[in-house]
Amino acid sequence: MYNQFKSVSISFRTAPLEIREQIALNEEEAKALMLRIKDFFEVSDVLVVSTCNRTEIYYTSPRDMNSDFTTLLLIHKGLTDTEQYTPYFEQYTEGGDAVRHLFEVATGLHSQVVGDMQIPNQIKQAYQWSADLNMAGPFLHRLMHTIFFANKRVAQETSFRDGAASASYAAVELVDSLTIDPKILVVGLGEIGEDVCKNLAQKGKSADITLINRTRAKAERLAEDGTFRIAEFESIEAELSRADVIISSIKLDQPFFTKAMVQKSVGLTYKYFIDLSVPRSVDPEVEQIAGIMLYNIDTIRERANEALARRMESVPAVRSIIEESVVEFNDWSKEMIVSPTIHKLKNALELIRQEEMARFTKSLSEEEAARMDKLTSSMMQKIIKLPVLQLKAACKRGEAETLIDVLNDLFNLEKKTEDAGR
Repeated sequence: MYNQFKSVSISFRTAPLEIREQIALNEEEAKALMLRIKDFFEVSDVLVVSTCNRTEIYYTSPRDMNSDFTTLLLIHKGLTDTEQYTPYFEQYTEGGDAVRHLFEVATGLHSQVVGDMQIPNQIKQAYQWSADLNMAGPFLHRLMHTIFFANKRVAQETSFRDGAASASYAAVELVDSLTIDPKILVVGLGEIGEDVCKNLAQKGKSADITLINRTRAKAERLAEDGTFRIAEFESIEAELSRADVIISSIKLDQPFFTKAMVQKSVGLTYKYFIDLSVPRSVDPEVEQIAGIMLYNIDTIRERANEALARRMESVPAVRSIIEESVVEFNDWSKEMIVSPTIHKLKNALELIRQEEMARFTKSLSEEEAARMDKLTSSMMQKIIKLPVLQLKAACKRGEAETLIDVLNDLFNLEKKTEDAGR
């Protein structure tokens, strides 16, 4: 199974945003794709991961289905000119490579923001889809739980998840440190403004967040699930008076929030401005107003850079945890090969024990028969212990098949299994 695990992937490392967004899958699309795979292909352990940065299909099959799944994914998204897109896909056709790749993706090593805390939850969600559709077998179940445990170790044993390593996330963390349950106004919904909104939503800060953008349609798209309220650009002064925290990423050649504008909105509470624009959209002079605190992009980036530096220092430790986890999973996967033989051997010995017990316990009392059962059961466990240990050791040496054949011949396991089934 381990050597049959494969993956095909498109990510920010291989494709620009305009390509990735054409291929990205929502939950409904991902599940529909998985059902098509289930209907048309002899594969198991299917996992479909799709985020803003990557879309990947993992599966177990003796055949390399990467080309078929790439074509199916593109057609599923209505992209019939498949040759235009296929160069953007990475192929993982060796089991060890696909397993290690999934570990590295799930821990955040391959994220745009190294150590991204969103990716473990996204992987868990993808795994839930597989489980819901009965497309996760013992191999995938064990693999995913090994990954989850590795992620737990990464969080507990390293600094890989410490701090906010992107400017937009650092801005949201700054809001946490400034005030409790603030009224937040986000002005300007370019790339960084949109990222701020996504991070606010993911942190559960949706109680009172207002969006203002010159193009209302973009604000409506971000607020379509009811997470945010929208205000008109013309009402910005009223919204400024209402807000406790103002996050601005307006692109202009000169400051939009002037000292005169802000002075009109000052009340009895503090106001915090977080200016993420370059050039600056908040005039530095606003900080001369009593009750106004201003943080600019340099302050935010400094926080993010410090966090990123800590994360990068932790990368070797994270890779070490992954390597240990991959070795552990590989050992388990190899032992899966001998599990049927171990089961047959136990059944064969148990059948012999039961037959002999039936012959010799007829004249025994109930108490004597119970003692005999306990004694022979203990003997059987001791007899089988060494062959089981030898089988597991042979797995690690890559010699399991030879020992399986020897045990099959020695105990005539195939015939005994057939007899037991009659």
